[in-house]
Amino acid sequence: MADTEHYVREDVRGFLDFLKSMAGPEMDEVPIEQARGTYVAMKGLAEAPERDLAVVKDLTCPGPAGDIPLRLYDARDNREAGPVVMFYHGGGFVIGDLDTHNAICTELAHGLDLPVVAVHYRLAPEAPFPAAPDDCEAATRWVAGSPAELGRQVTGLVTTGDSAGGNLTIVVTQALGDEPAAVPVLVQAPIYPIAGPIEDTASYKSFGEGFLLTARSMGFFNRSYAADEGSKRNYPILHENHAQTPPTVLITAGLDPLRDSGREYAAHLIQNGVDVTYIEARGNIHGFITLRKAVPSAQADVEALIDAVKLMLQRHT
Repeated sequence: MADTEHYVREDVRGFLDFLKSMAGPEMDEVPIEQARGTYVAMKGLAEAPERDLAVVKDLTCPGPAGDIPLRLYDARDNREAGPVVMFYHGGGFVIGDLDTHNAICTELAHGLDLPVVAVHYRLAPEAPFPAAPDDCEAATRWVAGSPAELGRQVTGLVTTGDSAGGNLTIVVTQALGDEPAAVPVLVQAPIYPIAGPIEDTASYKSFGEGFLLTARSMGFFNRSYAADEGSKRNYPILHENHAQTPPTVLITAGLDPLRDSGREYAAHLIQNGVDVTYIEARGNIHGFITLRKAVPSAQADVEALIDAVKLMLQRHT
């Protein structure tokens, strides 16, 4: 099937046409701080407004290289003991922060009616692999211990994040399976993750140009992250024991160069007996969870993800 024949939603097509008309320098042609600033600016242009919540509070926790910035979200001032959602933001391990993903974290806290703790891990190239998984694992173990600063009694974890954060979702979940934390991961919910090598996949070849996330930008991210290609902490599909994986909700985008990596990982889990709900946002693009103003149809995809996580929690807790 030719690229032009792939189904593209009307609002997605309009957004892609807008981006094409605004073409500027490539990410690897500008200083890294400018690239990060552009990503922050995109939030105001493309993302839906934040939900009003009872609690939005910045925290820090100890990390392997100093304090790790966190942000706690909760629709309730106080609540009984229960699960907490850990969120790891996307951005190729190079860009992104607590602010770029603020609105989606408010959406998750509202929709799931659970506390959400977002993690801002160290970014490459200043802090290459394995700084990101080190920080995310440390923050998750800290939250699992119900620290007083959190003000919530944690009975279990839901790990989630998008793109690079989807990778970190799987990597942290695996680490907590190998060496358990104070409470278990109840459900993991990676969002259009990269779980293994992608260069030979059909989706990478079909959508690596013209669908927001490009092969060129992925190359820049990979060079900056400088990961060990053979490490399960880089490609979590290489982990030796997928059967221990908790129930999983995984969502991909139909027009995403990373789509087939998510498909392959979901299939791998199913083959290992894991309870998996797989959702594909047909006709949508990488990054849609933070593009809900520019791509209004993405709201329904986010709600499908939230509903699937709620159902999986009901099935297994």
